[in-house]
Amino acid sequence: MAFYHKSVQAVIRERYNDFTTAEKTIGDFFLKNQKDGDFSVKTIADSLYVSEASVSRFAKKCGYKGYREFVFQYRESLNGEDRDISVSTKTVIESYQDLLTKTCNLLNEAQIARIVQYFNDYKRIIVCGRGSSGLAATEMESRFMRIGVDIDSLTDTDRIKMQAIFLNPDCLMIGFSVSGQTDAVLYALQEAHRRGAKTVLVTTTDRIFFRDFCDEVVISAYSQYLETGNTISPQLPLLLIIDVIYNEYMSQNRKEREALHDDSLRALNNGKKPSVI
Repeated sequence: MAFYHKSVQAVIRERYNDFTTAEKTIGDFFLKNQKDGDFSVKTIADSLYVSEASVSRFAKKCGYKGYREFVFQYRESLNGEDRDISVSTKTVIESYQDLLTKTCNLLNEAQIARIVQYFNDYKRIIVCGRGSSGLAATEMESRFMRIGVDIDSLTDTDRIKMQAIFLNPDCLMIGFSVSGQTDAVLYALQEAHRRGAKTVLVTTTDRIFFRDFCDEVVISAYSQYLETGNTISPQLPLLLIIDVIYNEYMSQNRKEREALHDDSLRALNNGKKPSVI
């Protein structure tokens, strides 16, 4: 399957939350429709019970010069070379592409470098999260444990809260929360900060009060499909951040750390040559 440019449907989904009620009605029509037809301003306005001005504003809010350009691009999306790809498949692929683009735009390399230095400076690392964010925490433990980092992941609410009170200035705590509202994670970061530990929060939501107890707040990409997890995996933007941190950490001493990685895989394979994972 060849790579294709972002479709009009992807643009509508990306800007959907900024639409007015009338514009969302128009957007819903173009997202659900799969057939070519009469897309004149009058026809669309009459069928959706919105004004013609709303239709024109909708096209401009999507980033097009006018409604005529919007319709041209929309027909291209319907009749283009990727027509054999189902709408549901396009939704998944374009959502991933959107998150990758947003991640690139949000990424603060100076901040990543600081966090990587924390991995060198602190003796013990605790990562925590609940639900899908907990899966990201477990993945981070698995990745870094294999290259010799003293790291543990916590996904149970009680364990997250209890562990926080045992942290000290030699510890680094990283909390994952897509919503930025996970009580256990926020409590643990606050308690860890109070006890002198270094604290990092990875989230899609930026709030000023996070700075009261977090040394670093890493903002990851957000998509309207993340919270429900009914289109793409909610932990995806968190995993992207983990991969960036991991690769930066590996790059500092790649030969030695790759050797540790191979040794850990050999141990898992009872001394046999590591298999490809």
